[in-house]
Amino acid sequence: MAERFTLPVLPLRDTVVYPGVAVPISAGRAGTVEAVQEALDGDRRLFAVAQRDNVDDPAPEYLYSVGTVVRIIQTHRVRGGVQLLVQGEGRAQALSYHQEGQAMLHAVLLEMDTLPPRDPEEPAFQALDKELRDRAAELGTRRGVPAEALNQLIQGVDEPGPFADLVAFYLELETPDKQHLLELLDDEERMRACLLSVERELARIDAQEDIQAKVQSELGERQREMLLREQLKAIQKELGEEEERDDVEEMRRRIVGLELSEEQRSEVDRELRRLERTSPQSAEYQVIRTFLEWITELPWNERTEEKIDLAIAEQILHDDHYGLDDVKDRVLEFLAVRKLGLDRAAAANGKKSKPEDADDEEITVGRGPILLFVGPPGVGKTSIAQSIARSLGRKYVRISLGGARDEADIRGHRRTYVGAMPGRIIQGMRQAKSKNPVFLLDEVDKLGTSFQGDPSSALLEVLDPAQNSTFVDHYLGIPFDLSEVLFVATANYLDQIPGPLLDRMERVDFAGYTEIEKLEIAKRYLLRRQRKENSLTTKELQIRDEAILTMIQSYTREAGVRQLEREVGKFARKIARQIAAGKLKKINAATEDIREQLGRPRVHPERIAEQDTRGVATGMFYTPMGGDIMFVEASVMPGDGGLVLTGQLGDVMKESGRAALSFAKANSKRLGIPEDALGSHEVHIHVPAGAIPKDGPSAGITMATALVSAVSGRKVRRDVSMTGELTLTGRVLPIGGVKEKVLGAVRAGIKEIILPMDNEADIDDIPQEVRDRIVFHLAETLDDVIAVALVGGDGVARARGARLAGATAVKGKKAAAKKSSAPKRKAAPKRKAAPKPAVKKKPAARKSR
Repeated sequence: MAERFTLPVLPLRDTVVYPGVAVPISAGRAGTVEAVQEALDGDRRLFAVAQRDNVDDPAPEYLYSVGTVVRIIQTHRVRGGVQLLVQGEGRAQALSYHQEGQAMLHAVLLEMDTLPPRDPEEPAFQALDKELRDRAAELGTRRGVPAEALNQLIQGVDEPGPFADLVAFYLELETPDKQHLLELLDDEERMRACLLSVERELARIDAQEDIQAKVQSELGERQREMLLREQLKAIQKELGEEEERDDVEEMRRRIVGLELSEEQRSEVDRELRRLERTSPQSAEYQVIRTFLEWITELPWNERTEEKIDLAIAEQILHDDHYGLDDVKDRVLEFLAVRKLGLDRAAAANGKKSKPEDADDEEITVGRGPILLFVGPPGVGKTSIAQSIARSLGRKYVRISLGGARDEADIRGHRRTYVGAMPGRIIQGMRQAKSKNPVFLLDEVDKLGTSFQGDPSSALLEVLDPAQNSTFVDHYLGIPFDLSEVLFVATANYLDQIPGPLLDRMERVDFAGYTEIEKLEIAKRYLLRRQRKENSLTTKELQIRDEAILTMIQSYTREAGVRQLEREVGKFARKIARQIAAGKLKKINAATEDIREQLGRPRVHPERIAEQDTRGVATGMFYTPMGGDIMFVEASVMPGDGGLVLTGQLGDVMKESGRAALSFAKANSKRLGIPEDALGSHEVHIHVPAGAIPKDGPSAGITMATALVSAVSGRKVRRDVSMTGELTLTGRVLPIGGVKEKVLGAVRAGIKEIILPMDNEADIDDIPQEVRDRIVFHLAETLDDVIAVALVGGDGVARARGARLAGATAVKGKKAAAKKSSAPKRKAAPKRKAAPKPAVKKKPAARKSR
């Protein structure tokens, strides 16, 4: 007598498991999950039995008594339950059911053995076996099973009884009919029953095909699609994929609501069809789904309505930033053009009369320029882009391109790669959720190049208004319109931007702030922000103007205000600590308080020389951190007439020194240099701060002045600084960075400045309060420079110099005395400006441009 044994019950709805067959099952009911867990903790066996009725809580009376002992082969946790793959092992009869645990059923079982054929070699039995296999193969073929898979399935089972179980499992029968086949223990009888069911199934398929052939012409495409979807839903219900397919339907509804072009919709629909055909357990399913989610989340036709009020926009710019008047004017010009285009387009759409002088052409809204903000760090390039977005009422997106070395950062990766994603442009558009945001490309000059491509070349299409309306990201593979995006790029070094990319952008220069501007910025913005961040009130922390100027002059060295804000924050934290400890109630900080809290000054800028010196001339330079003065020293010693240049000078600066020496030798008599002073002597020119690289042509007249002073014995005036390129014929050519250089010279205490004649227009860029304090001398030749710079000069150029703020007098008694006899200044002949030299990448390096 067979032994009895007990197993957890796996109740099945609308299916029957047969021995020898592997079946995927979705388990989600509490009792079923509990039974599966117990089986996993034990010998992985369950008693799989069909339900008589489709109920959620199967009691023993709803279960058949005959089922199949199955073994769990594989499990996969999913949302709401577990997916099982079980293998039938043998029939068993449940003698009784009883409940254990919270909702789990156990069954006391007795194994059931099948009855093999009495004579397997009997011709009638062999004919039955062959007929069943042939008709089963025909049924599989009619169902569309591939021939190779079908042959492998049929030939893989040699025994007649197990083959009958395999056929019974794949038959489309009602649950009671399948249960009847399971309970038939006689193999021959079960084979006959299966053959009968196969014949019925083939007859049904024949009839169905005849009917479909007759009505196919009457079914429209939409009706056919609905029919197929209903059939697909039934199949998905059988496979337990209803939740995943609900997601597909939701995706379909979202895609239908998108306004796509024919090309875009064709590609998206193709991917959607692939998603429907792909199993949710496939890795490809998630790849396709992620792509479609990106498609549905992009703003294909969603815009932010623009409401441009120039008065409000101007107020926003003034509230957010102090100074930067040229930049604000350019931004307001763009807004005015945009507003005019929007107003006239609205009038045309509303069929209102156009202005009398308007063109007959169709009125359209211009795309606007692509702006490039160039300037040193901390001057407000990024923040003014935010103000533009506020002024326009548009969304604002910022991406940092610093260090990007891969073309895929801009264009994205193709979907064939694992973990592929769109580029930063498309990511920013999804973040904006608008088709017309203000898009800031920060640090565009910091783009790198590697074997993975050149991202700056990928930006060419993005920043070209003629091309970006059909920008194709490698991940999307379909065009996306960027023509309505307002791109704003920022950079510190203009020479590090490739020429073709620079050509696509309109340059807006940001100069460094003057000390007065920094003082106002600190009072209006920085101090208020640091009070808030350090939990201080206006009454508790006040800083006098002279104290803030001390911070600016002695604790910071920058063109912007970032370091200044850090110093203000450091001071505020120290005051907050004292107030929190009860040592202080409030403070109105003076200069002494700044030095006490922040320690000794850490910045020591160059200051005006203490006295007039032979062979030492004062030049000017600027870097992205701001402008300053530098001293050029020249010394003459016995030797063979050579030239020594020291101070870590670049090639251009060395050439300026050689040109100065050649000019001095060629014009020694006119310059008052003894005939044998240069031929039998060696000249040494040195620029202090030897650890800092220096380069550029603008130190030419400074080197020449120091050289002439050293050789002739005449001292150089300490209150005069100069900048300009020198030619072999003595002409003074224009240079760049005039504003930054002048601001640095004023900070150092310089009173008079010599500039090339062709740089006269650059003086207008200098703030009025600075022009009021400086006398500018415009020089055409080195003779003009020598006349002003050397003590005892003839004053020719000094008579030309004038305070360009409206005054007519020139500082200095000597100039005043000669003013009446001095000739009127003639306009310098127009000369093509010399190209500006490349700026070194080292930000700390002095550049004598």
